[in-house]
Amino acid sequence: MAAIRLSLLAVAFLCLASLSAQPANPDASKPQFEVATVRPNKSGDTGAALDLRPGGRLVATNQMVRNLIRIAFNVQAHQIVGGPAWLDSERFDNSAKSSDADLDAKGMMPPEQFMLRLQALLEERFAMKTHWETRQVPAFALIVAADGRLGPALKAHTGNCDPESNGIVPPPGSPTSHCVTSAHRTSASATVIGTGIRMDTLARNLSSAVGRTVTDRTGLSGIYDVHLTFIPEPSPEMPGPSLFTAVQEKLGLRLEPERAPIRVLVIDGLDRPTSN
Repeated sequence: MAAIRLSLLAVAFLCLASLSAQPANPDASKPQFEVATVRPNKSGDTGAALDLRPGGRLVATNQMVRNLIRIAFNVQAHQIVGGPAWLDSERFDNSAKSSDADLDAKGMMPPEQFMLRLQALLEERFAMKTHWETRQVPAFALIVAADGRLGPALKAHTGNCDPESNGIVPPPGSPTSHCVTSAHRTSASATVIGTGIRMDTLARNLSSAVGRTVTDRTGLSGIYDVHLTFIPEPSPEMPGPSLFTAVQEKLGLRLEPERAPIRVLVIDGLDRPTSN
């Protein structure tokens, strides 16, 4: 069975499924990995990877702690508040294995169970203490543009994303609510491609791109194919459509600024990890 591999860019710029956030307070009864190691990575490399492998194995290479927290609680980077300066600079290699008794019939760890174990690992090895707050912060609403016509890069998906669903679209937040989503970004251009995705999935992808929470208010149901290309930082030397321009011209949608109550994860304490 192929490993689920996420690059640092993909993890930061893309969320495949909307899973419910788990309680932030340490809990002695929270399930844990059977074995785990945490080591500083001093390579100086900028690339990173996270593999959730068959047999309940986690291999995370060259990860910043903010990214591990983001994955553990399924939040965007901008929803993490506080923490030491090294949260976004020092990197670590992590490996862990779950008990065979905790695996599903396919020998994999269900995502929500993996999240709980990663939370427990952060709480034990990094002495992480957190709590949730709801704050009124700048955000965006994803809406249909004034003329109501969808753009050329947003089309209704005609296939079936889940072979076992018999054509029934799963509810929002289901891991099978889309076929595939990918994102690629360089200093010159960025591309978001979605095949059979819901609008709430697109909104989460755009959240990472703009650094604010984006809420789907398009009123569009069903699943769509999306192919969006834009210039991250347009300039005379690097001309092209910005994200906001591309969303309107290519998708027929618009990002409307607003202030909204957003749930954030506040870091109350975090230490460098204990040695193995």
